Amino acid sequence: MTFDTAPRRRCAVVGLGARARLYTQALAGPYADRVDLVGFCDVNAHRMDVHNDWIASVHPDRVPVPTYGAEDFDEMLRRERVDLVVVCTVDRTHDDYIVRALEAGCDVVTEKPMTTDAERARRILDARRRTGRSVRVAFNYRYNPVHSAVRELLAGGEIGEVGSVHFEWLLDLRHGADYFRRWHRDKADSGGLLVHKSTHHFDLVNWWLDATPHTVFAQGGLFFYGDEAGRRRGLARDYIRAHGSPAADDDPYALRLADEPILKSLYLDAESEDGYHRDQNVFAPGVTIEDDMAVLVRYDSGATLTYHLTAYAPWEGYRIAFNGSEGRLELLVEETTWSRPGTRTALHGAETDEDAGRTELLLRRFWERPREIKVATGEGGHGGGDVRMLDDLFGDAGADPLGRAADATAGARSLVTGLAANESLASGRAVRAADVLSVGL
Repeated sequence: MTFDTAPRRRCAVVGLGARARLYTQALAGPYADRVDLVGFCDVNAHRMDVHNDWIASVHPDRVPVPTYGAEDFDEMLRRERVDLVVVCTVDRTHDDYIVRALEAGCDVVTEKPMTTDAERARRILDARRRTGRSVRVAFNYRYNPVHSAVRELLAGGEIGEVGSVHFEWLLDLRHGADYFRRWHRDKADSGGLLVHKSTHHFDLVNWWLDATPHTVFAQGGLFFYGDEAGRRRGLARDYIRAHGSPAADDDPYALRLADEPILKSLYLDAESEDGYHRDQNVFAPGVTIEDDMAVLVRYDSGATLTYHLTAYAPWEGYRIAFNGSEGRLELLVEETTWSRPGTRTALHGAETDEDAGRTELLLRRFWERPREIKVATGEGGHGGGDVRMLDDLFGDAGADPLGRAADATAGARSLVTGLAANESLASGRAVRAADVLSVGL
């Protein structure tokens, strides 16, 4: 369901990094007849100028979007009469901007994860309830056509009652390594991959099963990246960040910002303002997140989930299987078949058609031959999910029988699995989800 409080919305974007490009280009382009893009807000003025330059390159007659420093966020909301805020900042700051926007009378679209800990989640849920405004979490994977097909098959009872789910997600050596080069490597900023990345996956399971996590147990750690593992395997190189470091020249894990036009403009050219290095050494000290994690979840429906995330795989994609009282549903998605060193290190995805994998959805009902379910793949990012999500957020998508729109409660439900898993990693014990976060669940 789209926001419907006014024929046109006055929208501002806070956090103008790479992910914000999805929104700024959409709002200045296909949705410009429905949404006025009236403000940018960031700690770095250069990044905001880059987004304005990108818009001008496509829409040369457009007036530049007004820009505001992070300290002027509230002033921007007042001066530009903003009624919709898109939050794309560092994860640990999401709650601050979401709550301030809600209290100023705005609705909010936030990038995932909604936030990074239970206290921040409660702040958001309380503010939403207090203000009556709307929060939408950008779970684009719900809009991937094959994921929608899974939802339809399960809801239609094709395998009966679901008893268990097996879910393995693999990040390849380019995409996985990228979380260990940037701010995500600090758990205080991102909550770790079980929060930042797995929130996508936990949300999908919640949505597919129409269930809420009850108990969570996790094991895992930093196995591949980081300074200790790098030294032990002979992968370490003596540099802090890759740009300008000769020691990075022979490192296949190094990100060469100067060779990536988008990242160069947003980060390398912006360093003089905030000193942020987007190309840190993945085998240097300072990594406080895990790269190999196993999670066991029991849901209020009685179903269980076995989940594994690996951030150093030779190929990228995922395998999911649902065991039901009348059969089994299996999904295989190969996003890339292999990772080649030194090419488009930060921008995951197949380099050529030959590198691209396949998608296979199999229905295996009891006493019947397996049947492949053919699903048309979508164009654009995340299997076509980005385009469909944007249309739902800002267009005129109409009623959605699949219920793909995710509100703050869905954001909290996805978050609680990762938070409980982090607590279980630390304690070695199973954790009740309600003991971590119960408000609104």
